[in-house]
Amino acid sequence: MSSATNTTVLLDPTNERRVATMERVGRPESLRGLTVGLLDISKARGDVFIDRLEERLSEMGADVRRYKKPTFTKPAPVDLRHEIATQCQVVIEALAD
Repeated sequence: MSSATNTTVLLDPTNERRVATMERVGRPESLRGLTVGLLDISKARGDVFIDRLEERLSEMGADVRRYKKPTFTKPAPVDLRHEIATQCQVVIEALAD
């Protein structure tokens, strides 16, 4: 984060030839009553981290749905991304090593 401009620069590791500017999506004030998707990217022990996230989110009143990529080496399949987008208001993509 640059202290002079108070902006954060994120680099997309998939394609740095063109700089894409994207607006941040507003965060909900509360997760109570929202459907939160947890996407496990299939790295070792990611499920341990996601188990704890699910527990905490459920305590906060969220309806939690879990998803898993077939492999961490490739983007999530289109069908999986569509399923998550149509079923969830919030998504957390999680990994652990």
